[in-house]
Amino acid sequence: MDVTSTTQSAASATTSQATQNEVAAEAMITSDFETFLKMLTAQMENQDPMNPIESTDYAVQLATFSSVEQQVQTNDLLKGLATQLGIMGMADMAGWVGMEARVSAPALFDGSPITLMPEPPAAADTAYLVVKDASGAEVQRNSVPTNSDPIEWAGVDSQGNPLPNGTYTFTLESFGNGNHLTTETIDTYARVTETQNEGGRLLLVLESGAKVEADDISALREPG
Repeated sequence: MDVTSTTQSAASATTSQATQNEVAAEAMITSDFETFLKMLTAQMENQDPMNPIESTDYAVQLATFSSVEQQVQTNDLLKGLATQLGIMGMADMAGWVGMEARVSAPALFDGSPITLMPEPPAAADTAYLVVKDASGAEVQRNSVPTNSDPIEWAGVDSQGNPLPNGTYTFTLESFGNGNHLTTETIDTYARVTETQNEGGRLLLVLESGAKVEADDISALREPG
């Protein structure tokens, strides 16, 4: 996938959209100003000649409209700036495509071992790795050490037979003195396949199809 051309196309499309929005905003402001003048003229024509409206009142109305107009333009500029910053951030993240990201999300099993990064609480004296498939069904439960050493999950059952390829979720159930302490999703390393900008949110698409925010990534590594 040509990440550079994709990002440039997205930037061009966004810039074009921003220009169209700016033109539409200017047209709207012009239309609103003409409406305001018509209303002001009607007000002057229909005022009570025995009690005419003070000129200072007209000045206040005009100043209020001008303030609102400036605020609308400022908001449009801020929206355009936020969009451009989002595109710049996505371009910076384009280098993450193809890398393996450490994240708390379902992982795709294709027959190759999956690296798990458990973090049991310090008070834990017993821990179980619980594996569930894409439907949420539990397919495996194994006792594991109560430390933070990486676990290479081979994807085989108790008889050594390989489990079907697919998406799996890994959780760690921790116990201390026979009491349940925590049930936490275990971080895994998953390959990044795409970067996206959705409403100003920078998202990474993983090979499992899961979408995560860039801030949720705790580490990156080269594949292999």
